Amino acid sequence: MSAQPNGKGYILHKYMRAIGFSKPPKRNEINKYITDGIDHPGYRAYTTDDENESGILAQFDIEIGDHFGISVCGQFEEDDRFYPDFLTPYLDADSVSSNEELEVERRVDNSTFSGVCDDLRVGLTLIFRLRNIVEYLKHDHTSDDPLLGASCSLSALSTEGSVLLPIYKTPEDTRRKEATEERKRDLLSRARDGDENAMQDLSVEEMDTYSNILTHVQYEDVFTMVDSYLMPYGAECELYSILGEIKAYRSARNKITKEEVVILTVDCNGLQLDIGINRKDLYGEPNVGRRFKGVIWMMGRILFPDGGSEGMTDTSMSENRHIDKTTDPDSDGTDNSGSGRQSDDAGQSGDDSPAKS
Repeated sequence: MSAQPNGKGYILHKYMRAIGFSKPPKRNEINKYITDGIDHPGYRAYTTDDENESGILAQFDIEIGDHFGISVCGQFEEDDRFYPDFLTPYLDADSVSSNEELEVERRVDNSTFSGVCDDLRVGLTLIFRLRNIVEYLKHDHTSDDPLLGASCSLSALSTEGSVLLPIYKTPEDTRRKEATEERKRDLLSRARDGDENAMQDLSVEEMDTYSNILTHVQYEDVFTMVDSYLMPYGAECELYSILGEIKAYRSARNKITKEEVVILTVDCNGLQLDIGINRKDLYGEPNVGRRFKGVIWMMGRILFPDGGSEGMTDTSMSENRHIDKTTDPDSDGTDNSGSGRQSDDAGQSGDDSPAKS
């Protein structure tokens, strides 16, 4: 089966570099990846198109590494051809990142969707690119409240990042920090519900923190005082600047380019997400306990309480569209987490003692 390119061609996503395409692929190469991926997708889903009764919306995930690849969304038209609308790189995580209330909004410039999650642990509203668009639309077609009881699994890609040493902390420092974060989450929850006293307490704490940093920054490095942060970056709502502790890491390979991709599990104030970055763009050697600092493009999957329709297709629709239902047998070219971690540890040298504040 062949994919029919749209008239405008493809605009390559900036974060294709993060999944192992340091040299941008040519358009004819992209067309080949899409054609091969549609015939043997790692994941596919279909649903009806509300704006085009004769068309069918479809999403295909082309796996080019362990849990990462290229996602292609488009439409099947009356001529039974698939017309891709856009393609984006992706990285999937296995863990649940947040159980907070979710919202989904369609973007005005194309048929992609953004997820919105107000997470109290980081103290800001998280906006991320929705990965499972078709699955969400299916639930939206069949439920009055499709997001009731749903959670989300967040991940991110980065094209620039560095590894920092950890801050020295005693067990008492750790307990004090956990108590402070718990109190802050409680204040944020009450302030969100309209508690004026909680709003005032938060304002006072913010002013105290600002004053303390101004005093210490004159003779200390800011990263010896700030353990972690997550804040919006630039004009794009899905971009963030992050500093967080590395909880786990592994290496994988892009099956096409053979470039190494490092996948880090980073904890930022209790929010955990997987971050993928090209090894060429990561400064330093990752290790558990160290910190990752960089700019990320955030994405996420909505996890529906009923298990959803993820990974499932309509058999009759597949037969009508003449799509090969065989999954891609080629799984070579990626490093498993065990081998990747061993190779990283073996190549690591130097002192790993934490930086003292």
